[in-house]
Amino acid sequence: MTDKLTVALAQLNPKVGDVAGNLAKVRAARAEAKRQGADLVLTAELMLAGYFPEDLVLKPAFQRQCHEAVEALRADTRDGGPAVFVTTPWREDDKLYNAIVALDRGEIIGKRFKVDLPNYGVFDDKRVFSAGPMPGPLVFKGVRIGVPICEDVWTSDVVECVSETGGEILLVPNASPYEVGKTDIRVQLGVKRVIESGLPFAYLNQVGGQDEVIYDGGSFVLGADRQLKAKLASFREQIATVEFRRGADGWECLPGSIAPELGDLESIYQAMMLGLRDYVNKTGFPSVVIGLSGGVDSALTAAVAADALGPERVHTIMMPSPYTSVASLEDAKACAEAIGVRYEIVGIEPAMSAFRQMLQPLFGRRAEDVTEENIQSRARGVTLMAVSNKLGGMVVTTGNKSEMAVGYATLYGDMCGGYNVLKDVYKTTVFELCHWRNGDWPDGALGRTGRVIPERIIVKPPSAELRPDQKDTDSLPPYPVLDSILKGLIERDRSAEELAAEGHDRATVERVWRLLEGAEYKRRQAPPGVKITSRIISRERRYPIVNGFRG
Repeated sequence: MTDKLTVALAQLNPKVGDVAGNLAKVRAARAEAKRQGADLVLTAELMLAGYFPEDLVLKPAFQRQCHEAVEALRADTRDGGPAVFVTTPWREDDKLYNAIVALDRGEIIGKRFKVDLPNYGVFDDKRVFSAGPMPGPLVFKGVRIGVPICEDVWTSDVVECVSETGGEILLVPNASPYEVGKTDIRVQLGVKRVIESGLPFAYLNQVGGQDEVIYDGGSFVLGADRQLKAKLASFREQIATVEFRRGADGWECLPGSIAPELGDLESIYQAMMLGLRDYVNKTGFPSVVIGLSGGVDSALTAAVAADALGPERVHTIMMPSPYTSVASLEDAKACAEAIGVRYEIVGIEPAMSAFRQMLQPLFGRRAEDVTEENIQSRARGVTLMAVSNKLGGMVVTTGNKSEMAVGYATLYGDMCGGYNVLKDVYKTTVFELCHWRNGDWPDGALGRTGRVIPERIIVKPPSAELRPDQKDTDSLPPYPVLDSILKGLIERDRSAEELAAEGHDRATVERVWRLLEGAEYKRRQAPPGVKITSRIISRERRYPIVNGFRG
């Protein structure tokens, strides 16, 4: 029995499906933990598989690879330390579990399986995993360690079981997705479990981007006195050791370093950077291509891309039509120069003329309308995709959540592309982020310091410039009004009556609701993007396309 236990929290960035690469990360973390004098290494949820593997985890060959990786780590621990508490899919008794396996001195000294399988929001655990039995603690060096997995600590039952069966320390592996304000929610959750159990609590979170979901790290440790003892950085990999000591009143954690908490705008910007960086790098694209319009959305997207990937990997293209203003041409060029990215101009008027001639026999004398506006957008989409095909960069789309929600976008036009960093960012937040980025340089950014988005881009009225003197407000309510209504409809599931009672114009609310419901078919065909809010309108808001409800 020991009176001191040093635990290495391995806040790592795995890649889903890359079992060999993830194993290498765990081995490197173990080597660093040994250098730091750790007794054991804890990994975040499903480290060997990557989180979330979806139906990939059902493949027997994938399960075998994960099991072989566990066996390789088991053999590594014959060197005497540190032990490894590794997380992995685990098949046993013809059931597949989300598991943590404790390895020490060449042996599997225990296994525990996730009990509470979430099946809401972005989670589909029940689709692929079986729930484990209520777990008692694992015993390592005479210390009784509870290892509830992620959702197991969001309710009290599993921690209560650990406490009642003699648990002394809680080590919790997680893959908790980012959303604004969630760090404080996690800490308060931990405080509840500490109050209930009286045990010190280490919350280890994954970091990295996986499709639309971002894991922001920010792992932390609470003492039995409910005080924050240590906190790891957000949005980056880190291996940090924390020391637990046995006293007269039980186990306690010694104070360690506490990383600073990020403000909301900085955390959103970091999430967009990490999401784009991991999506591009993990899928193997060499660069990105962005249509730069002279507007605020494409300017912010280009700034994020340069900060995430480096300006040399960002190719921007201005595609003017006869309706593009001189100011937009000037602003796009100024923005590209400020960010330091490659900038070129490809006019789309020849494509517009060609389509007009091609379709004239079908259209006859019908007046021009939204059809011709969409042709412009689609000509730009074709241009960007052609550049992508020829030069290899992935097209990044620039539509924000306000536009995507109400369908103010063109299928196969400005919705063309592989990823969208603004997909879950409301237009009003886009403006706030532009001001923030001009005054701050995010930690880890590869782009330039200083003002990168010209002020004129931020202050001018938004316009798609698909017809003379067009403004977004011709088609939509002012963005502060639109965003407030959309947050009520999407994040809070409010009815028109409830939003009207809160002070919104009833007719405007009903108009926005109809636009939201009618654009479902478009959103199903939109590229993935970074989850920022509590409810991204793709994975978390799943409404039928054919829908007769008019409540």
